[in-house]
Amino acid sequence: MTVPLLAETIAAHGGLERWERVNHLRLRMRIGGTILLSRLASPRTRAFDVDIETRRVRATIRPFPRPGLTGVFEDGSVRIETDSKAIMAERRIGHGPTGAPERSLIWDDLDVLYFFGYAIWNYSVTPYLFLWQGFDSREGAIWREPNGVRWRRLHVTYPTSIPTHSRQQTLYLDERGWLQRLDYTAEIFGQFARAAHYCSAHQVFDGLVFPTHRVVWWRRPSGRPLRVMTVMEGWVDDVTTVS
Repeated sequence: MTVPLLAETIAAHGGLERWERVNHLRLRMRIGGTILLSRLASPRTRAFDVDIETRRVRATIRPFPRPGLTGVFEDGSVRIETDSKAIMAERRIGHGPTGAPERSLIWDDLDVLYFFGYAIWNYSVTPYLFLWQGFDSREGAIWREPNGVRWRRLHVTYPTSIPTHSRQQTLYLDERGWLQRLDYTAEIFGQFARAAHYCSAHQVFDGLVFPTHRVVWWRRPSGRPLRVMTVMEGWVDDVTTVS
């Protein structure tokens, strides 16, 4: 049975009826962040065109890692293709017993592609993803931000079959039901990577609501963000739906 808060959130973001008519999302976006330096990868902000499949775990990112090439993320594998579909590099991503990806100290383009691929895919299909088999959700206690704003919280447990930051995540929702914050541990970096991921500048695209600005801060044990250095930041410039 769907938790009432989840049903409210889905309705607030455009509704299940509208979502079920969408097979692909095409996003124009920019993303970058200092967390990549922890794996000796470039933190520069990059502009992408991203195609998200909404019925299965798959995203294509272009250009990646440079013009003329496309990154393809499919569940547990990644590859880099030329415009003529020739494969330049590919890899299966190994996972431990909890479903967390195996970690490398130094990342190459395929490691960065896996991180961007699963992260962007997850963000794009939330909250509708939580209706998939294997998810569990429950409403938590009200949260009060330092400025006094109160948000409802939805605690979500992911199945190990879905590539994501961590099995346990928490969504923070405003009075409209719009996503304002997301907490997780980016286990691909390590247990130190506890994130408070804020969402803002929501816009409606083809009847669906998406935050168009995301910024990630370190999360203290208290749950408060440590607003000293931005960990990641992203902007969505456009979203097109394809039936």
